[in-house]
Amino acid sequence: MNRPQMLLIAASVAMATFSFAQPAAAALEASNPFAKPSTLQYGYPAFDKIRNEHFAPAFAEGMRLEALEVAKIADNKAAPTFENTIVAMERSGELLTRVRSVFSALTGSYTNDTLQALQKDLAPKFAAHGDAIRLNPKLFARIKTLHDKRDSLGLDAESKFLLERYYKDFVRSGANLSEADKAKLKGYNAQLAALQTQFSQNVLREVNASAFVVDTREELAGLPEKAIEAAAVEAKKRGLDGKFVIPVVNTTQQPAMAQLSVRGTREKLLTTSMIRGARGGEFDNRNVVLQLAKLRAERAELLGYDSYAAYSLEDQTAKDTASVNKLLGDLTAPAVRNAKKEAAEIQQVIDAEKGGFQVGAQDWSYYSDKVRTAKYAFDANQLKPYFEFNNVLEKGAFFAANQLWGITFKQRTDLPTYDPDVRVYDVFEENGEHLAIFVIDPYARSNKRGGAWMSSLVDQSFLLNQKPVITNNLNLTKPAAGEPTLLTWDEVRTTFHELGHATHGWFSKVKYPRFSGTSVPRDYVELPSQVYEMWMAWPEVLANYARHYQTGAPMPKELLDKLRAAQRFNEGYRTTEYLAAAVLDQKWHQLGSKQMPSDVIAFEQQALKEAGLDFAPVPPRYRSTYFSHAMGGGYSAGYYSYLWAERLDADAGEWFKENGGLLRKNGDVFRQKVLSRGGTMDAVEMYRDFRGRDPVIEPLLERRGLN
Repeated sequence: MNRPQMLLIAASVAMATFSFAQPAAAALEASNPFAKPSTLQYGYPAFDKIRNEHFAPAFAEGMRLEALEVAKIADNKAAPTFENTIVAMERSGELLTRVRSVFSALTGSYTNDTLQALQKDLAPKFAAHGDAIRLNPKLFARIKTLHDKRDSLGLDAESKFLLERYYKDFVRSGANLSEADKAKLKGYNAQLAALQTQFSQNVLREVNASAFVVDTREELAGLPEKAIEAAAVEAKKRGLDGKFVIPVVNTTQQPAMAQLSVRGTREKLLTTSMIRGARGGEFDNRNVVLQLAKLRAERAELLGYDSYAAYSLEDQTAKDTASVNKLLGDLTAPAVRNAKKEAAEIQQVIDAEKGGFQVGAQDWSYYSDKVRTAKYAFDANQLKPYFEFNNVLEKGAFFAANQLWGITFKQRTDLPTYDPDVRVYDVFEENGEHLAIFVIDPYARSNKRGGAWMSSLVDQSFLLNQKPVITNNLNLTKPAAGEPTLLTWDEVRTTFHELGHATHGWFSKVKYPRFSGTSVPRDYVELPSQVYEMWMAWPEVLANYARHYQTGAPMPKELLDKLRAAQRFNEGYRTTEYLAAAVLDQKWHQLGSKQMPSDVIAFEQQALKEAGLDFAPVPPRYRSTYFSHAMGGGYSAGYYSYLWAERLDADAGEWFKENGGLLRKNGDVFRQKVLSRGGTMDAVEMYRDFRGRDPVIEPLLERRGLN
C-alpha cells in the first residue's frame, strides 16, 4: 500500500479541537465547509459541499491557526510537562489536518487542473510551515527537557514511547542543527516538496498523454470483443473516432499484453509504457529524477548521514543499508535463475509455434499463459467469470473478516461521495457496536493516480474521541454499462491486500493520533495487508466467493486444482521484476551527493547489470521516470519494504496454519498483538511479542519457489 502523507509533520498529528483558547477562523467564510468540523458521523467529509475554491483559504487559515497553537506551546512560561507540551501538540492543527485529509483524498482519486495547480503551489508552503514547527528552538527545548527525564515522569508505556518519538522526529528533522544549517535545510525541504509534486503530476499527465493509440481492429487481435469496444469508446472520448485507445497503467507491463496476439502491437505497447517520462516534452521526468536524488543526498549529508537511504532506513525495522542490500542480494540469484527457467519454457512454446524469435519482455505475459495452458491445462481467462467484484469484496474479503473477528458490513447510501462509483460501508463489531466507516473507490479514472492504496480520512484516537474513517482505492477497469466487473487473480489479491490495510485502521486502539492505525515503519506497514492476502485462497473463503457470475455455480475443483498447480509458475518473473525496481530505488538513494550520474537511463542499465538483474525479458516493475513509490515520495529508499514485510507475512502465515488457520481465536490474537497497537511500540518487539520469536526467511523462500 502507498498511504498518502496527510499529516504535516510526523510529530504533529492533530484532529480535534485545540485545548487552548484560539482566534476564530476569521479568514474562512461561514459558507466554507471547512469552517467547522463536519457534522456527519465520525467527521466524515461533506464531499457534496466541498468545492475547489474552498481549499486555498482553508489551508491558509489552518496553517495560521496551527502556527498560533504551536507558538502558545513553545512560549508557555510554565515548566514543560507532558500534558502542556506533548499532548498539546497532539491536539494542535485540527483545521489543517481536516482540510489536508480531504485534499489528499481528492488529489489522489479525483483530481483536476485546479487542484493540481494548488497542490503544486502548496507543496513548498507546507514544507516551510513544517520547518517552522520542527526547527522551533523553544519548542524543541521543551521536548528535550522532557525527554531527558522521561524515566522519572511516571508515564505509561504508550505515552513514554510518544515522547521518545517526538524527540527522535525533531532531531531527524534538524532540530540540533546550527541556524545556518537550518536555513539550508529549509531550502532543501522546499525544493524537494516542489519537485516531488512535479514528479507525481508528470506521471499522471504522462499516463494520459501516452495512452496507446491503435489504428485498426486487426492490430488488437486476441483481445475480447468487449475490450476492443471499450478501446473504441476511449478513443472517441479523446476525439479519435475510428481508432482504438488502450490507457497505460503505471507498471511497466500492461494488462492487455497477456491477450494481444500480434507481436508488433505488444512491442509498441511495451515501448509506449517504458518510455514514459523519458521521451522529451513537458512531462519528461529525467531531470526531475536527477534533482530529487541529489537534493535528498545533500539533505541527508547535512543531517549527518552518508546517503538518503542511510537516513531513511535508520527509522525502519531494517535499520541500515547493509541489511536491505543483503536481503535483495540473497534473493537475486535464485530469482533470476528461476526467471531464466521460465523463459526457456516460454521459448519452447514460441519455437513449437515456429515463431522465429527469441522471447522478449513484450512476449512474457502472452506466452506465460500459453505455458500454463500447455503445462497445467490452465487458462487464466477461465477464472474471471468466477471472480465478480461484488462477490470478491463482500463474500470474499468481508467474509474472511467476519470469520476472523466477527465483524459485519452494511452498505449505506446517505453519506456523500465524490464519484457515483464510490461505495460506503458501516463496519460493526460482533456485538453490534459501530466500529468504523469504510469507503472503497474501485475503478480507474483519468483523474486518478495509478496503483492501489489505503488511506485515512479520520484516524482513530481515544484522546480525541475519534473513530476511524478508512478508504481503499483500486484501479479496476470499469466495464460497459450493465456488464459485470470480472477480476483477474492478481486483482483479487489486490482487493484482499488493501482490505488488510483497512483492518489496521479499523482495529486501531490507541490513545494518541500520532500512533493511529498504519503509523508504523514503512517496512512493517505491509505486514497486515500481505497476511490478509492468504485468505483469498483459503478453501472456505474461496468457496464462498468464487462462483460463476451468471449461474452461481462454484468454481470447479479441477480448475481450482489447476490454479494451485500453476501458481508458482512465473514467480521467478514476479520476484525479478520487483527486485529490479527495489534495487533501482536503493541505488539512487545510496548515492552520495557527489556521485550523481548525468544520464538516468544509462544509470539504470549499469545499476541492474551490477546487481545481476539485467535480464532483458524481465524489465523492472517500474523505471525511474515513472517510479512514483521511489521518486514521488512516500516509499523513497523504501520499495524493498514489500519484500521485507513479506518475510514477516510468510512467517506469520505459518503461525496461522500452525494454530488452525481461519479461526476466530487466531484473528483475535492478531488483532490484539498487531492490528490494535498501531505505532505504540517498537515494531520488531511487536512482531516478536506476536510470534514468540524473530521471523525466519524459509517460509518466504518456499512461497516464492526460491528454496
